[in-house]
Amino acid sequence: MLKKVYTALSVITGLGLMTTAAFADGLDSLPPDQKQLYELVDPAIPLGGTPLKDFVAKRPPPWKIGYASTYAGNTWRAQILTELNEVLLPKYKEAGLVSELVVTQSDLKDATQIQQMRQMVDDGVDAIIICCSNVTAINQTIEYAHSKGVPVFSFSGYVTSPYAINATENNTQGGYTAAKWLAEEIGGKGNVLTVSGIPGFASSDSFNVGAKKAFDEYKDITVVGDVAGKWTDQVAQVEVQKFLATNPTEIAGILVQSASENGVVNAVQQSGRDMMPIVLGGEASAACYWRNNPDFISQSFHFWPPRADARLVWDVMMRTLQGQGPKIQSILRPALPYTIDDVKEAIPEDCDPNSTAWIEPKGDAWWPADLAAQYFERPEDPLAWRPKK
Repeated sequence: MLKKVYTALSVITGLGLMTTAAFADGLDSLPPDQKQLYELVDPAIPLGGTPLKDFVAKRPPPWKIGYASTYAGNTWRAQILTELNEVLLPKYKEAGLVSELVVTQSDLKDATQIQQMRQMVDDGVDAIIICCSNVTAINQTIEYAHSKGVPVFSFSGYVTSPYAINATENNTQGGYTAAKWLAEEIGGKGNVLTVSGIPGFASSDSFNVGAKKAFDEYKDITVVGDVAGKWTDQVAQVEVQKFLATNPTEIAGILVQSASENGVVNAVQQSGRDMMPIVLGGEASAACYWRNNPDFISQSFHFWPPRADARLVWDVMMRTLQGQGPKIQSILRPALPYTIDDVKEAIPEDCDPNSTAWIEPKGDAWWPADLAAQYFERPEDPLAWRPKK
């Protein structure tokens, strides 16, 4: 179904892209430098104002938070859970702002996620975080949560319900950035293989829309294949191995959606082919190959750093619960480049090629506090905030 939606959108909007001119309320409230980050976006992502601007929590803290995830089977998801359970929850518990975090996994089944979210609402959660969900399938459930005073916050992907806030990476911009870099890295010509995430999921499809726009700018680049790596190293390795074994054509570069780049690196090494430029996202395992082969590529990118993504959506959720008033329905972050020097600083020379860790942006570079304040009407430090008596 989602593929049909994206096809229709692509037909309507040419390259499946829209500019800021189409959206007024939310974007007009942002400073010019932030508006620029929305010039290349998925056409379906909502960028207007939000009814949660005047949200008032149904009770004072400490609040009970739900996390309705869709999947738990890769290194990215594991890092998200670690950040939520071992860093953010204890910190906000100590501040007296959160009482508990309820976590569910739906195994990529919309009906299961819907049931789990409704149960969370009925069990008295004060807010729900969702990850990587279908853009429309859970909209009625989000509206149900809203009717009970429970705001919903989506990250790494988006939903179209007006009652949710999307705090996520700009995947279309990320795909464009990655493909543009790869095209230049291989000299503007040659055959390219793309490794998608899970087809039909917003973050995967949006990334591909941006990548296609970039590759279309190079008449001598041909995308000769696309395989679904499903954001999982083991899956990507098998799929790329099969492609390389059955397609003897020369591959000049590979565009990969993290978290599956280490599987792609392994597949190329095992194929016997010379290593070609591969887009890296943030897996420390793949960065280890780069660490030991510094001429491999010129740079890489943070597209959706898991721990930083978790902090982003958590911060947006807490500020909204505190009545700080989000200005726009979708808060988007751009891809951030990093270099071999950053890799050398992050991991040792004897690094683990099978590590499940990630290289993250330094400090709060993904979502700095002074930037966060520009997205809210009444900004405060969410950890220092206390309800007015």
